[in-house]
Amino acid sequence: METIVVYSAENSTRLKFVLDWLLKERLHATYTITTNEADTTNLPFFISYGKQLPKSLCIPDEQLLWKKGTHKVEPHTGAWKDIPTLFAAEDKDYTIPFDLFSAIFFLLSRYEEYYHYVGDKHGRYPVTHSILYKKGWLMRPIVDEWVAAFRKQLQIASGMLIEPTPFLFRPTYDIDMAYSHLHKGVGRIVGAYLRALLKGDVKQINERTKVLKKKQKDPYDSFRWLRQMHKEYDFKPLYFVLSSFKTTAYDKNIHPQHPAMVRVIKNLVKESTVGIHPSYYSDQGDMMEKEKKVLEQVSGLNIHASRQHYIRVKIPQTYRQLLKHGITEDYSMGYGSHLGFRAGTGNSFAWYDIESEAITPLRIHPFCFMDTTAHYEAKMSATEAFEKLDAMSRKLQQTGSMMITVFHNFSLGTSAEWKGWRTGYEHFMQEQTKILALNHFT
Repeated sequence: METIVVYSAENSTRLKFVLDWLLKERLHATYTITTNEADTTNLPFFISYGKQLPKSLCIPDEQLLWKKGTHKVEPHTGAWKDIPTLFAAEDKDYTIPFDLFSAIFFLLSRYEEYYHYVGDKHGRYPVTHSILYKKGWLMRPIVDEWVAAFRKQLQIASGMLIEPTPFLFRPTYDIDMAYSHLHKGVGRIVGAYLRALLKGDVKQINERTKVLKKKQKDPYDSFRWLRQMHKEYDFKPLYFVLSSFKTTAYDKNIHPQHPAMVRVIKNLVKESTVGIHPSYYSDQGDMMEKEKKVLEQVSGLNIHASRQHYIRVKIPQTYRQLLKHGITEDYSMGYGSHLGFRAGTGNSFAWYDIESEAITPLRIHPFCFMDTTAHYEAKMSATEAFEKLDAMSRKLQQTGSMMITVFHNFSLGTSAEWKGWRTGYEHFMQEQTKILALNHFT
């Protein structure tokens, strides 16, 4: 493919960030930027940013890429090829009627999360503040829709053949509680019995007793089943292990150096990639460093992937902490309270640190669906949840994007609370295998 020339009267790190992602990563094209309009005179085709010029695909410039830091903006909305848009231009004579570059930067950089806000009970950015939520677009991979439409427009305007990107799927899992009843220690077991007695929960008492006497499998232990399923359907999973050293209201896994947990981690390493699930209080002192070091010792791996427990992400502080501790891949870009596309895409991207105006080495991998969010927050049944997941998969297939899902071992075990989820998940995996196989041969 020929190198695409992009003309812009100005240049910035923000523009480079957008073009690297849009042209290099998503369209697999090479490009150069020129700020000299005369350089475009003899070109058969180029992209003109901010000015309508002959022989160009022209995109309006709403000035966001030339600013420093964050200043609250209210992007005008519009539509293009039946797709909602941000930073819509008043002048309708541009090839593309909205500032595609600023819109991509706004959503991928999480620009709005730098504004002052009051966090939810976990200190998280409230989804209700997001423009995608306010406009009712949260369930759409809207950036991916723009990219797919832009690819077609660019292909027509330039005469270049630009192949669409394939749909991809990556299953990921958070190991918050490896076991429901086993390996909890005398104090926690006695406490659990007492709470069940006070509630009159005879069913739980009987279940716990059978599990402790090894007459019944722990209901959260789905590890062997998952291993067999990944092997059968040929998926490479990614597990995030909660590595807290003490039990808290939010950290309930067993110690990562407990013999039972060591066995779990070593078995996970045999079939998959393992990352850290930093504890709820890992942002205090040197706790993150200690947890990562222990997980590396147990797993025998250099840990470079992470997902925040309870999706507690505060930008830029959380990402800077991850980089400080050698994390280069983060899988926390999603909401714990709502399903959908926090950054408007299923595809990964580099984290752009707005305060430093720098493209960082940290790679952000968005997820769009989490089992606990569907079950606890949206109150969905297993059937409803997997119908929603299938619909999200179809949207990502249409845009040649990536789907990353988040499940927990306990939702795919034998707990009565999660009845139907294991069956629904296996069916979903079967369907993804068929879709990926079809994509491979087309």
